[in-house]
Amino acid sequence: MAIRFAAEGYAVALSARSEGGINDLAARIRADGGDAAAFPLDVIDRDGVVKSSREIADWRNGIAVLCNNAGLNTSHRRWDDIDFAEWDAIIGTNLTGAMNVIAATLPIMRAAGGGVMIHTSSWAGRFHAPLGGVPYGASKHALTSLSASLNAMEGVNGIRSTALCPGDVATPLLLRRPGYDPAAAARAIQPADMADLALAVARMNPHVAIHEIVLAPVQSDHR
Repeated sequence: MAIRFAAEGYAVALSARSEGGINDLAARIRADGGDAAAFPLDVIDRDGVVKSSREIADWRNGIAVLCNNAGLNTSHRRWDDIDFAEWDAIIGTNLTGAMNVIAATLPIMRAAGGGVMIHTSSWAGRFHAPLGGVPYGASKHALTSLSASLNAMEGVNGIRSTALCPGDVATPLLLRRPGYDPAAAARAIQPADMADLALAVARMNPHVAIHEIVLAPVQSDHR
């Protein structure tokens, strides 16, 4: 998403816990003629998120588009092997972390008269998906609901919100799913597909709110 938005002329603020990774990506974008800067943060650090949001807004005079992507999962996905510490971490990142980012960004977008929030939810955030796991599915259903609440309450401020609910996307998170066949990654949704979709949402008529988009790889197995 960062590379795609930068290629279309957006100034891209990159945030993640892995400072080295976002520094490298920002340098790559700048080398290609884009505008990017790194703002390390952990979404579960509420005060840190507020501080970083203000720094980002000061960097390029506001935040027009938020791509809320932080997420994690676990190999313990069934009720009979629930790990409570992992449950807390998943809910903390996928839900509370997303809420922290939303809450920190809302005042900036309100002051500017609007903005777009794009949240990476999941097919498991729209339908029960056993392979996604109990804690992951619960966190993503809640994230989809958070997105809907923004459209209900913040449209008056010109703020629109979209939950992207993809099936399998070829990312490292998918490759860590128990029993997943890496060869199937070529048939999954690609990160570039998600980037194109997010860009289309960001460019939508400002009088239109796309509440959610559900997508999945084509089902080609007819057995």
